[in-house]
Amino acid sequence: MSDTTSPPQDFAATVEQLETIVERLESGELSLEDALTAFEQGVRLTRDAQQRLDSAELKVRALSEDREGRLNVTPFDGPDDPKDAADEESKETPPW
Repeated sequence: MSDTTSPPQDFAATVEQLETIVERLESGELSLEDALTAFEQGVRLTRDAQQRLDSAELKVRALSEDREGRLNVTPFDGPDDPKDAADEESKETPPW
């Protein structure tokens, strides 16, 4: 594949392409040259995915900050099923 290949349109497509590349590399059926090309493409896709994640994190932080720059942490709505809610309460919660 060439360097002029346009990046995927969304994050899910990027991850899917990465999974395909990993499968091809793990198969052991690629020549050294093809494996190197696939690896290079994987590195480019990984960088693209990381950039997208970083950008999404910045957007979430920007939307979650109050006027003083402090993060407003709002818990997600709990499950609708009371049994599931009891299961969720027994799990450890992250420190943030």
